[in-house]
Amino acid sequence: MLLIEPLVRHFLGIFFLMIGLQFAGRTLGLYRRLQFSHINYGERGSAPWWHRHTFNVFRAAILGVCVVRIFVDVDPWLGVFDSLYQGWILLAGMMLLLVSYSAVNYLQAFMHEDWRSGIDPHGDRQKLLTSGPFGRSRNPLFLAVMTGQLGFFLALPSVFSLVCLVVGVVVIMRQAREEEKALARQFGKAYDDYRARVRRWF
Repeated sequence: MLLIEPLVRHFLGIFFLMIGLQFAGRTLGLYRRLQFSHINYGERGSAPWWHRHTFNVFRAAILGVCVVRIFVDVDPWLGVFDSLYQGWILLAGMMLLLVSYSAVNYLQAFMHEDWRSGIDPHGDRQKLLTSGPFGRSRNPLFLAVMTGQLGFFLALPSVFSLVCLVVGVVVIMRQAREEEKALARQFGKAYDDYRARVRRWF
């Protein structure tokens, strides 16, 4: 535990900082090449708009907390669960975060130019993906993100990370339904056939 705890503490700060830089770099690169934003908030006040802003608030809070923890002991303010704060649990959380990171990168590469964050109002710029990982789940990218949220809770078992996990999963499940409604409107029967063949999650 003497070695594992500082390792995971530093890992979390660096990990979430790199996630932010990678996300920004990817979206800027796609915009530079294709000349449109792959980040879509939706209409102001709509469900996707609230989902995006909620996710952004928690993403910023997680990054801030994890970076500050490297230098300052803020754990008493986070409500750490002492019974879960054990070396093997922290390591399991770190491993799940790495699995999630790898899966998200693989899936975004698989989607290539069809990757979107949010619902693209210009549906003609997107194709319906039904093969590969999308042949086993309609929302594999969301599954990968939720795996990471569970990993974060295990790597920092606390009231703070539990709230992040619960809110994150609820927001993702709601957003998945919104995106599937948009895809059904866009692709019609093709999406209905796909939905009948492949489950939403597993």
